[in-house]
Amino acid sequence: MLIYIHGFNSSPASSKAQWLKARLEALERGAEFAAPALPHGPAQAAALLDALVVRHPGAALVGSSLGGYYATYLAEKHGLKAVLLNPVVRPYELLALLVGRQKNLHTGEEYDFTTQHVAELRSLEVDQISPERYLLIVATGDEVLDYRAAVTRFQGCRQIVIDGSDHGLSDFANYGDAVIEFCGASDPETN
Repeated sequence: MLIYIHGFNSSPASSKAQWLKARLEALERGAEFAAPALPHGPAQAAALLDALVVRHPGAALVGSSLGGYYATYLAEKHGLKAVLLNPVVRPYELLALLVGRQKNLHTGEEYDFTTQHVAELRSLEVDQISPERYLLIVATGDEVLDYRAAVTRFQGCRQIVIDGSDHGLSDFANYGDAVIEFCGASDPETN
């Protein structure tokens, strides 16, 4: 099972999630794929993801931006592999600046992002990581996050630093097979 975790104001309709789903189907290796639509509240999102991971022991995670933060929490809690795509390192600092009315970029749904949500993000912070669990993919051209924060936070992990690109990793297809391989979904013996 490969679980894709979307970022803030994104959805399972993101191009990276759709590419992974299509690629896994094309490989015909029997790997399952899930990309749940996350609730806006971090505590609710973490609970939904935690329940999904419990139902699929040994799942691999792919988290984009805020999804990378959730993936780190889950990887350490459940001993899973995780690929982090331009992950936010301290979302409670960054998103504290965005408290107020928000709009999901994919669904158009509007909601209130609150200081309680910021506190919930802080409560999901992982102090220590196990470097062997992670593949970090970051872009130097990320217009939202400073890629160097993730490089420092995930020091000792396998890392791919893309020269250029953007926050959404518009060139994700160039790295998608490396993601699938790291997750073990390219080898039918690991499914």
